[in-house]
Amino acid sequence: MDRNQELFERAQACIPGGVNSPVRAFRAVGGTPRFVQRAQGAHFWDANGTRYIDYIGSWGPMILGHGHPVVVEAVQRALRDGFSFGAPTEREVELAEAVMAHLPSVEQIRLVSSGTEAGMSCIRLARGYTDRSLFIKFEGHYHGHADALLVKAGSGLATFGHPTSAGVPAEVAQHTLVLPFNDMEALELAFQKHGAELAAVMIEPIAGNMNFVRTQVPFMKRLRELCTQHGALLILDEVMTGFRVALGGAQSLYAQAIPGFAPDLTVLGKVIGGGMPLAAFGGRRDIMAKLAPLGGVYQAGTLSGNPVATACGLATLREIEKPGFFGALAARTRNLVEGLQAVAMHKGIPFCGDSEGGMFGFFLLPTLPQNYSTVMTTDGPAFNRFFHGMLDRGVYFAPALYEAGFVSAAHTQADIDATLAAAREAL
Repeated sequence: MDRNQELFERAQACIPGGVNSPVRAFRAVGGTPRFVQRAQGAHFWDANGTRYIDYIGSWGPMILGHGHPVVVEAVQRALRDGFSFGAPTEREVELAEAVMAHLPSVEQIRLVSSGTEAGMSCIRLARGYTDRSLFIKFEGHYHGHADALLVKAGSGLATFGHPTSAGVPAEVAQHTLVLPFNDMEALELAFQKHGAELAAVMIEPIAGNMNFVRTQVPFMKRLRELCTQHGALLILDEVMTGFRVALGGAQSLYAQAIPGFAPDLTVLGKVIGGGMPLAAFGGRRDIMAKLAPLGGVYQAGTLSGNPVATACGLATLREIEKPGFFGALAARTRNLVEGLQAVAMHKGIPFCGDSEGGMFGFFLLPTLPQNYSTVMTTDGPAFNRFFHGMLDRGVYFAPALYEAGFVSAAHTQADIDATLAAAREAL
C-alpha cells in the first residue's frame, strides 16, 4: 500500500486540499504529495521509507542541511529552558546583533514569526512613516499572503492592480500598483504619475516564486534613485535571498555593483530561523522608531522572538559565518546547474539555469527570462514530466515550475552526480 496516498486521502478529509500550504498539494504537477517521515543532511524519507535528494530544503531555510548537530544541540538546550515566555530574552538581542552585523542597512530590527508577517508589517510601517497609501510591487514577485500583496497587474504599464484571491476587497487592491518586472519604461511612468503618493516599493532582488530571475542592475539602480527622489521607501524582500545567496544577502551583491546602494527596509526570513518559524524586518533607525512602543505604527506578536526559534537561527548563522562557507556552497550549486545544462544540451532540449550562493533555478527555455510573462512561456507539461521522472529516480525538485531550488552545505558531490545521472534518464 502507498502510505503517501493513504495519508493524502486522510488529510483531504480534515485539511482543505489535504495540505497546509498550496504548493505542497502537487496540483501543478499532478500525482500524490510525498509525506515526509524524517530528514537528515541533504535527504528526506517519505512515508513509504523512500529516500530523496532534497532540493527544496523547507523552501530555503535548511542551508546547513537537515539535522545539523550544532543546531540540534542548540535547540535542545533552548527547549530545556522553556518553549515560550512572552517576555524578552538575551538571545533575541544576540540574534538581532548577528543579523545587523552583516547587513549595514539594518540599523534596528524587529523579530516576527513569518515572512508574510514581516512583509505586511513593512508596508504598514512605510505608510506610517511617509503618511502615504500607495505602494508598488512587481508582477511575479511574492511577498506573502497579506491582502494588499495578493494583487495582479492591471491592463496598462502603470495601472492599479486587481485581487488575485477571493476575499481581498477591491478597495484594498486599489492602493497597490503592479508593474512588469525589469521594465524601465513602466517604472519611470509609475513614478511620473504617482511619485508624490507612493509610500514604498517592494521588490525581490532575486525573484524566487517565478523560479529564479534576477533584478537587472540598471533597473535596481534607477529604482533606488527614484525612491530617493520622490521620498518613497525602498523595501528589499530578502526572505529567500537573505543569508542564502551571500552572507550579506542579495543587497551586498547590488552594493558591489551600485556604489552606495542600500534599501530603506529589509524583509528577512527562512535562513535566519534555521527552519523554525522566525522572520524579521529592519532598516533605518529613524524609520524603525515609528514602531510601537516608540511610535504610532502598531505591530505585535505573542511568539515573536521565540526562544527556541532564536536558538535555531543563531546557531545556523554562526555556522554560515565561517570562512569559505559561501564559496564552497556557491561552487556546489553552480556544479549542479551547469551539469543539468550540459545534460540537456546533449539531449537537444531547450534548457537554461542560473544560481547565486545556495539558490538556483532552471527553465525549459533557450535563454534566461527577465520577467514574469517570459517565464510563463515555459513548457509546463514538459516540466511536469521531468519533475516526475526525477521524483521516480529519488530526486525532489520543487513541485512547480515557478519555484526556485536550494542546495545545502550537506549536499555532496555524490548527491550532485546522482542527480545528473537521474537527469540523463528523465530528460
